[in-house]
Amino acid sequence: MNSKHKRTLEAIWADPVSATIVFADIEKLLVALGVTVKEGKGSGVKFYGPQGEYLSFHRPHPGKEAKPYQIRGFREYLIQLGHKQP
Repeated sequence: MNSKHKRTLEAIWADPVSATIVFADIEKLLVALGVTVKEGKGSGVKFYGPQGEYLSFHRPHPGKEAKPYQIRGFREYLIQLGHKQP
């Protein structure tokens, strides 16, 4: 995990939930953590963890920032992957 991934991880855990985290940065962080990303229909994307953990979202559009509900979903997914809040 590089320093950009660490900053993204810290931003995900920040309170209040940030509305400025770029969705693509979260995807890159998850790939660095061993998650497989599969494209769905349209803007859909599915994330598969190494032990079968699963998460599905639509990429935000027209903006590039993840929505607060998505950030909360990614927090829960990180917990499933074994990454606790720092």
